[in-house]
Amino acid sequence: IGDIMEETGALIRKRRATISTGKGVTLKQVNGRSAVNESINGHGDSGNIVTKRNVSDLPSTTSKERKKGRNVPSDRQSCHRLQESLLSSASGYRNYRGVLNWCVVMLVLSNARLFLENLLKYGILVDPIQVVSLFIKDPYNMPAACLVIVSNVFIVAALYTERRLSVGCFSERVGLLVHSINLSVTLCFPVAIVLMVKSMTPVGGASALGVYTVLFLKLYSYKDVNKWCREMSHAKARSLARSLSCKSSGSEVDYQVSYPGNLTLRDLYYFVFAPTLCYELNFPRSPRIRMSFLLRRLFEMLFFTQLLVALTQQWMIPIIQSSMKPLEDMDLPMMMERLLRLAVPNHLLWLIFFYWFFHSSLNFIAELLQFGDREFYRDWWNSETITYFWQNWNIPVHKWCLRHFYKPLLKSGVSKWLGQSAVFLASAFFHEVSVVFVYSLNGVLGLQLPLAWFVARFLRGNYGNAAVWISLIIGQPIAVLMYVHDYYVLHYREGSAGGGPE
Repeated sequence: IGDIMEETGALIRKRRATISTGKGVTLKQVNGRSAVNESINGHGDSGNIVTKRNVSDLPSTTSKERKKGRNVPSDRQSCHRLQESLLSSASGYRNYRGVLNWCVVMLVLSNARLFLENLLKYGILVDPIQVVSLFIKDPYNMPAACLVIVSNVFIVAALYTERRLSVGCFSERVGLLVHSINLSVTLCFPVAIVLMVKSMTPVGGASALGVYTVLFLKLYSYKDVNKWCREMSHAKARSLARSLSCKSSGSEVDYQVSYPGNLTLRDLYYFVFAPTLCYELNFPRSPRIRMSFLLRRLFEMLFFTQLLVALTQQWMIPIIQSSMKPLEDMDLPMMMERLLRLAVPNHLLWLIFFYWFFHSSLNFIAELLQFGDREFYRDWWNSETITYFWQNWNIPVHKWCLRHFYKPLLKSGVSKWLGQSAVFLASAFFHEVSVVFVYSLNGVLGLQLPLAWFVARFLRGNYGNAAVWISLIIGQPIAVLMYVHDYYVLHYREGSAGGGPE
């Protein structure tokens, strides 16, 4: 009997262990319940013993879920959740790089077709040698280059005036008068020369006027900063020291300059060549010249210069030439067609010019002079208003306008809206002084100011950004056609008409 009891107890313990470890477990649904069928091989005559047990702790369902309902969906059954479409603004999705790549591919393909059509119709028009004739007609007569050399007179005059003011030889009123005369002549003298000298080419004259415009802004800033220094120091002369912007070649120590130690010829010429319009006594300096960076920028300058010339000769000039007759006849449908044809190449050239000037050229000059501030532009391509674009696409001009024009107007009691309008007018004048002032005035008053107000008032986000791009793509070709048409009328049509009777 003891042996039988011992064998029966062992059998019961074995059965319990099998159930706890899950060996030989089979789940069945009996009236909505989970049951466990366990087959245990017995000994002797005991046969197969089948035991059923309700399982409540298995992962299929929980006791709470059984209370709520018997048909609870599993993970394989649920495939939907609350979510927005990717192209919906509420989804928060922002990675559209594939769409951007598609736009670039489509733009390249469409313009490649137009370029091939241009080649088949006009042939190869690119002639790099012809570019030289745009600047000079006679190699022994270069009025634009001579005009740029004469600009040194105004630089020396500004330095001489500041030195006289620093030692008290000139009063502030006399100094202001001398600076005003110097700046006025700086702005008006080159315009008179360009209009009077017949051997001046349009490109050479525009380049010379651009140099004088930049020089005017620099000398104005030079005058203001030195005046602020005199006001702070109460005109107390201090020992001359080398400016930080002019590193001492005989010593490794950099000295911070203090007024009037900055009034040196070397310091002023460093500022004249530096890629900035705002003067400081101590410019931020980079520790060394990176030759690899310098060579990359130089290669970009040379490459994009050739690309600009080639695209202008091959693509722009034929369209502009074919646009003269519709402009003369005032054929509005044909004028619109020529305008749209000119918009794409003109905008492409403008983008290339932006990169060539604001990134490659200014970074090349800054690296060569170890000029530390390289913020020449900001993210103007994300502009949602016209005002944001004008504030961020040309940072040197924006800083000058803010420092020497807008803030003084606000201090004098002018309202913000009137101050911004005045900045628009000043910017238009200095951008267009090398061509025709009336166009810039009409463009700012007739288009830019109302467009800036409309976009800021009624358009936001992507719609505002699209409005800014449309104004850039369409507005510039209009100005180009106006300039070229007037130049053509003045120099070709009137000349041929005048020569007919003779």
